Amino acid sequence: MEHLPFSASFILFVTAALAFAFANGFQDSANAVATLIASGTMSPRRALILNAICSLIGPFLFGVAVARTIGHEVVAGAAATQSVVLSALLGAIGWNTLTWLMGLPSSSSHALVGGLVGAAVAGHGFGAVLIPGLVKVLMVLLVSPIVGMLAGFLLMRLVFFCAQGATPRIDLFFRRGQVIAATMLALSTGTHSAQRVTGIITMGLLAEGLLADFVVPPWTTAAAGGAVALGIMVGGMRIIRTLGARFYRVRAVHSFTSQVASAAVTIGAALVGGPVSTSQVVSTAILGAGSAERVNKIRWGVVGDIVTAWVLTVPASAAVAALVYLVIYRFLI
Repeated sequence: MEHLPFSASFILFVTAALAFAFANGFQDSANAVATLIASGTMSPRRALILNAICSLIGPFLFGVAVARTIGHEVVAGAAATQSVVLSALLGAIGWNTLTWLMGLPSSSSHALVGGLVGAAVAGHGFGAVLIPGLVKVLMVLLVSPIVGMLAGFLLMRLVFFCAQGATPRIDLFFRRGQVIAATMLALSTGTHSAQRVTGIITMGLLAEGLLADFVVPPWTTAAAGGAVALGIMVGGMRIIRTLGARFYRVRAVHSFTSQVASAAVTIGAALVGGPVSTSQVVSTAILGAGSAERVNKIRWGVVGDIVTAWVLTVPASAAVAALVYLVIYRFLI
């Protein structure tokens, strides 16, 4: 019998990575289509199918810059062992599962970065963390939701200015336009979701000795994109209700402007390798669009719940990943 080209530990590692991609798709199924559904333009089933198809295609359209950032710039190569990365994945999956059960759109990007840092420190000390790369990632994660809110606010004001004196038929334009905008947003969302995982799998290939340099194989992109798409098809209606309805009553104009703003920010970030949290950008773009019309129409209590999840994600997932590493690789092996 021929030996498998991959070790059992590597197969376990890839399985965990694809499970993370599936969970990411399940949790992020709302991001691109929540307002599309809430505005009554498309049924949940059709919207999720559209999102799944775009998430499968998207990772092939915008390059691998995000994958390189996650897999090459946060943890030193010598510390990026399979045990460290597997612990990071388990920590991120654990935290994402908890926030999903609570109905909060937490950030998979935050969770993965926190998991990588926590596991690397637990296994190899603080010197294993590449501070410039970590600062770059955290700055992108911090700034992108602010940019998303400003973009949503300014675009909504621009729409109001341009639509002065328009007849009610303009609503038809927004309903048709938001489908195009949602498609672009879904493509960019799929890019970020899948490329995070392709970066992780490529780290595992390097650790396994199957790659000489950090070059993302196409099969990792296809596998990660497929796992994300499958997760989206399973659904995530709990998050859809949070993003699409609990902020304020979403109409077609809100959906159109927030989706255009979100797509612009996330596509730009994908091209330059910034691993943004699409859930954060979409959420804040929705807030920006709503506040441009009337600030007091937003239910700020829901915003507070989401911000709390954002603030906790990096340290919580880092702690969980560090604990996983210590329990499995220090005490049990």
